[in-house]
Amino acid sequence: MVTIDTGDPYPIGASFDGAGTNVSVFSSTADAVELCLFDDQGAEASVELPGHTGHRWHGYVHELAAGQTYGFRIRSGGAGEATDHGRAKLLLDPYAKAIDGAVQWDRAVYDHQPDEDHQPAGSDGESHRDSAPFVPRSVVVNPWYDWGDDRSPRTPWKDTVIYEAHVKGLTMRHPEVPAAHRGRFLGVAEPPVIDHLQRLGVTAVELLPVQHFIHDHRLHDLGLRNYWGYNTIGFFAPHGDYAQGARGRQVTEFKTMVRELHRAGIEVILDVVYNHTAEAGRFGPTLSFRGLDKGAYYVVDGDDYPDVTGTGNTTNAQSPDFLQLVMDSLRYWVTDMHVDGFRFDLAPALAREKDGFDSGAGFLDLCHQDPILNTVKLIAEPWDLGDGGYRVGGFGPNWSEWNGRYRDSVRSYWAGATGLRGELAARITGSADIFAASGRAPSASVNFVTAHDGFTLHDLVTYEHKHNEANGEDNRDGTDDNRSWNCGIEGPTDDPGVLALRARQSRNILATLLLSQGVPMLLGGDEMGRTQHGSNNAYAQDNEISWLDWDKVDGSLMRWTVELLKLRREHPVFRRTSWFSGEIAPGSDLPDIAWFAPDGSPMSDERWSDHGQNSLGVYLNGDAARTAEDQDRRPVDRPAPDDRTGCFYLAFNAHSTRVLFRLPDPAWARGWSKILDTHEALPPAHPRRYQPGARVQMPAHSMAILQQTS
Repeated sequence: MVTIDTGDPYPIGASFDGAGTNVSVFSSTADAVELCLFDDQGAEASVELPGHTGHRWHGYVHELAAGQTYGFRIRSGGAGEATDHGRAKLLLDPYAKAIDGAVQWDRAVYDHQPDEDHQPAGSDGESHRDSAPFVPRSVVVNPWYDWGDDRSPRTPWKDTVIYEAHVKGLTMRHPEVPAAHRGRFLGVAEPPVIDHLQRLGVTAVELLPVQHFIHDHRLHDLGLRNYWGYNTIGFFAPHGDYAQGARGRQVTEFKTMVRELHRAGIEVILDVVYNHTAEAGRFGPTLSFRGLDKGAYYVVDGDDYPDVTGTGNTTNAQSPDFLQLVMDSLRYWVTDMHVDGFRFDLAPALAREKDGFDSGAGFLDLCHQDPILNTVKLIAEPWDLGDGGYRVGGFGPNWSEWNGRYRDSVRSYWAGATGLRGELAARITGSADIFAASGRAPSASVNFVTAHDGFTLHDLVTYEHKHNEANGEDNRDGTDDNRSWNCGIEGPTDDPGVLALRARQSRNILATLLLSQGVPMLLGGDEMGRTQHGSNNAYAQDNEISWLDWDKVDGSLMRWTVELLKLRREHPVFRRTSWFSGEIAPGSDLPDIAWFAPDGSPMSDERWSDHGQNSLGVYLNGDAARTAEDQDRRPVDRPAPDDRTGCFYLAFNAHSTRVLFRLPDPAWARGWSKILDTHEALPPAHPRRYQPGARVQMPAHSMAILQQTS
């Protein structure tokens, strides 16, 4: 027997208070809403929510405790066309804090029975069959958790180094992670994993989607899974498969992961997917939003679902009720789950108004003024698939962005494309041409060369063509614009010359990335030489293709990465908070930056426009810090070496032949010490010294970092 009172319309969702649970759900199209409760055998008990306030249906259920599974059924007399469902569809709570179970792809989960062309078979279809046996259920969650003294590390943007990782892929093959924790939130919290992150020197993990997602019907039929997780159905719920058991345990284990990473000084950034849901397009499944109020949650045009996401639907960012859901979700992940920031998948889709992308869109305004969200890291993936959807640089203050132009330029330069010296210079100095006009600092640019979508670093220098046959689409999926170079042979080889060149190219790319102005993002596993065997679209590969192989770690590449991040960490000139100007700055009699041709002469307009040249030198003046934040606040227990300064000369040679570089003359430095050279597998134990104006032989496809000596 269920005892229910009117309850309150807010908070939305199921809110357990220790004695009972207040339940509230939004639907502007329903005539009544039933709360359905399930026992362990699947038997259902239903009760109508008695309260109705502003399209929110609500009730307080006495003795409804944490762990209870539930769902909703909608009754609608005259709004069938608007709601696109029948009462037979059991619906997830959009505000569910946990979700139990998976979709079983029976025809009953659809409102229409699709034929081979995914068209409705008729008006009857499957709309009257009960979907409850085939769909997941929402779970009432106990919000209490002992956080202890947990605090966000609040790493400044200028000091941030992001490590993009997948919860399962990071830990599934780690031999030192207990078997029960592999592939789960608790696996990420294990000491060997955290030790690896600390040894690297990263300050934040950016986790691929962990909000509850489902595995597409098409992939299920192919025997595959939606590994990446860009198929969200629960914006408040941690993904159930990443925990041991169900009934809300995923919430506790997620919090434990965050707490342990925080104790290690590592922030947690979530890759979030609010631009679409797992309900796909017109003939997709009815699991939650579509059944509750499709017009409030989706962009719709009659029976059609206009799509700028490539998934079949686009969420309605002009709807106040959808925007409320997004903002409530984001605040929940910060306040209750203690996360430190978000990366927004296909962010322009959330900022589209009637006439397209709008930098003053409601969603962006809400984030800007929100007192919780404007204290965490906000990162936009600044493109979607709609008209005018490429918006790199289009997001304003408080936002950083994935810099796709950085990725393309660095890839192309090291792959041997010519005429890119000016473009490379703009990218490695923070992309002021893209971000400065909006009043942002270099940290607005999240620099990356590889990410989950595309080749790994190993594959970027091993393959020129994608190899996605395992996805079951005859290698048609995935981009053909890889800007990669296989160094002479496609795929694996035993040729020592090719292997040496590939290793050098990997070091070139890492050195460029980790010493550029802006915020570097390292793809998890690149530091150890991870391969996906040529796949540049491993979204459906929940197997060894995607999982990190901890038994095959390239030790020299790992050490190279550690040394680069140490260099970045110890010298503020690589992580400035202000833009280079090329002018004399306070604290120095030299400009803050200067560019040189290989012969040692300053770059001129004529030289910049010489597309036949692919070599470049740059002087970075660490003594010309322009703000107090740029000053080297080195702890007293780590004094700078007496014979070194914070000034550097970086030499880039992407030519296929050796190039003789002449170092700047004595006006620029008293001497130089070559501390890193990508031609060598490991940093030198005793760096070679050079006098001002000396000549340095730069092998083909190499980069050198020289530090000024006092």
